[in-house]
Amino acid sequence: MLHYRTQGFNGSAVKYSPFFDNRLAVASAANFGLVGNGRLYVLELTPNGIVPVKWFTTQDSLYDLAWSEIHENQVLTASGDGSIKLYDTTADDFPIMNWKEHNREVFSVNWNLVSKDRFCSSSWDGTVRVWTPHRQQSLLTLPTHSCTYSVSFCPHNPELISCVTSDSYIRLFDLRTPASASNHLVAQIPNHGASMPPSIPSQPGLPPTLAQPAEILTHDWNKYRPTVLATAGVDRTIRTFDIRAPQQGPLSIMLGHDYAVKKVAWSPHLSSVLLSASYDMTCRVWDDRSEATAAADSDPMRSGPASPVVGSELGRMGRHTEFVTGVDWCMFGNEGWCASVGWDESLYVWDVRAIMS
Repeated sequence: MLHYRTQGFNGSAVKYSPFFDNRLAVASAANFGLVGNGRLYVLELTPNGIVPVKWFTTQDSLYDLAWSEIHENQVLTASGDGSIKLYDTTADDFPIMNWKEHNREVFSVNWNLVSKDRFCSSSWDGTVRVWTPHRQQSLLTLPTHSCTYSVSFCPHNPELISCVTSDSYIRLFDLRTPASASNHLVAQIPNHGASMPPSIPSQPGLPPTLAQPAEILTHDWNKYRPTVLATAGVDRTIRTFDIRAPQQGPLSIMLGHDYAVKKVAWSPHLSSVLLSASYDMTCRVWDDRSEATAAADSDPMRSGPASPVVGSELGRMGRHTEFVTGVDWCMFGNEGWCASVGWDESLYVWDVRAIMS
């Protein structure tokens, strides 16, 4: 396990480079993101540990970041002043591009993995915006009418955008549809739509119900199942959904975190495994038991919504001493390596396989 201290700055998000197996970036903020500067760290893994390649100090807190998919040295940041900035690690201390259309904190940015000349952002101002690095104005604004914590292009479909919001809904926008009055909105899936399986209430320490609306803080698309995504948030519960059948409710639920879940990330190597980072100061690895879900879906006697499958916790990493706010998988080398950051001014790079029971 490797460690790097982001001294004076509390981590908000971490992302591995899609071009280099030994490079990652961290978005951070002074004073826990409440007031003060932010800092973008670009770090490298070396035989001597984690060393900084470059850092950029910003006037406001940084809440998220995304590596460019078209330039190996460029990184996007989401800022508390409503701006999105693009930095180049080979340039000076100033951003090479600056976009400012959101009028509240930008909490998420995501680069399109298929149409690589586009990226999207979401903000507390209740909008999602689509951009290109080649122009100063946004290409499209998608209203959500609710504080939007996380946005993502589907990695399998360049025209499909998902986001999760404070009103406990997953929204799907298909840019191939006519805008009309719906602004490309094709689905609103209630995250709180299904009750708890009957077997759950007997387990101590778990929430009494899963059907109450709660803010969704994070979501991620499965890398192998194009219609499946995972969500998590304030109610401490991780859920998976199939967007082809939103009326069926969650496919699976994963329970165990003691406080809100800040980040989920599907494995790039295994279709049923995902990581979570929580305010309970732990990172946990889960199996969503998708094979059991597939068996239930193929049951000819099944009709209407069914209770979700209960996923299993495979292990946890508890080295952080404050809220864990970000986690990301490494796509290169031996499968299982990941990085996590938290409010304890710490970045850890660790092997998920070492904590799996």
